[in-house]
Amino acid sequence: MRTARTWIAALIGLIVLGAPALGDVLDDIKQRGTLIVGVKADYKPFGFRDPSGAIIGLEPDLAADVAKKLGVKLELVPVVSANRMEFLNQGKIDLMIATMSDKPERRRVVQVIEPLYYSDAVNVLLRKDAAVKSWEDLKGKKLCGTTGAFYNKDIAQKYGPEIASFDGSEKPLLALKNGDCIGYLYDQTFVVGKLTEEDWKDGYHMVLPGIMETPWAIAVKLGETNLQKAMEDIHKDWMKSGRIVELEKKWGVPPTDYARRMHEKFKSGS
Repeated sequence: MRTARTWIAALIGLIVLGAPALGDVLDDIKQRGTLIVGVKADYKPFGFRDPSGAIIGLEPDLAADVAKKLGVKLELVPVVSANRMEFLNQGKIDLMIATMSDKPERRRVVQVIEPLYYSDAVNVLLRKDAAVKSWEDLKGKKLCGTTGAFYNKDIAQKYGPEIASFDGSEKPLLALKNGDCIGYLYDQTFVVGKLTEEDWKDGYHMVLPGIMETPWAIAVKLGETNLQKAMEDIHKDWMKSGRIVELEKKWGVPPTDYARRMHEKFKSGS
């Protein structure tokens, strides 16, 4: 018994004294000289590809702001709703700025940065010939959706549509164009952006009121307190300077009350 206790004590000592310290992502970023950020590449105007294939948009601009403040270069990695938290926890990205709604179950998986940087509602990109004037009219009808969107289950239970989910946004949009569904259930900001494009503004519309308004969260890996603190300071600076409001104007996003309200709050120092 004594031998066993001695062995256990020695093992604990080795773990405490000899184990290497946990890595620090902020140190890694500065040492490599590059910040790796996961962003959407299929969510115009928040993250999409230009004709050259480069990822641009409101959130890539925010990522560029972070890299500039950290004094490093920027590398953008395309993510979708179904893999963005996985990429963060696997170390494939250092930071995630990818239209992620803030939900309690997600806070158990990744570290959400406060103050929250944006807010959005849920809506449907509908075919104009669809007999839908209210959310209740969706009962029994088929919608396309995106895998990983938190609201799919809630909308199906409350209003009764059948929702066929696909990865990303391109596949459900293609299914909608092919007539596989009458509308695409997704974030309202995305729907607004689509309706500015030639391919969508004639045969489709958004007639339902936005519902389930939910703030969006930027995230780092759990336990990365140094990067978390740095991002919190950057967020406060964005709010104080009105950076989000400026980027809404730059990218043609309808002004949101949340962005304006947060700017006023931090500008006044309240």
